[in-house]
Amino acid sequence: MIKGLGNIGDMARMMKAAKDMQDRMQQVQADLDAITVTGESGAGLVRATCTAKGELTALDIDPSIFVPSEKEVVEDLILAAIKDAQRKAQDRMQSEMARITEGMGLPADMKLPF
Repeated sequence: MIKGLGNIGDMARMMKAAKDMQDRMQQVQADLDAITVTGESGAGLVRATCTAKGELTALDIDPSIFVPSEKEVVEDLILAAIKDAQRKAQDRMQSEMARITEGMGLPADMKLPF
C-alpha cells in the first residue's frame, strides 16, 4: 500500500457531505419561499404577510382606520406591521437553519451563508 492514499476515502466522504449540505440548503431556500408569517399592529387592524425570507407578499388594512385626520397613525401602523412580519420571518428562517445545521451535526448557532 502506498503511503498518503489512506485519506482518499475521507476526502470522498467530505465531498459527499458537502454535496448533501448543498442539496439541503437548496431545499431550505425553496422551503423559505413557501413559508409565510404574518405580523400585525393596532390589535390586528393592520396585518402584513411575508415569506420566511422577508419578502412582503400581502398587506391587510381594516377599513375602519381610514380617517383622513389619522393618516400618520395609519402609516405608523402599516410600518409596525411590516416590521413585525419581517422580524417573525427572520426568526422563522433562523429556526429552519438551526434545524438543518443540527441535522448535519453542526453547531446550532453556526451561520451558514445565503
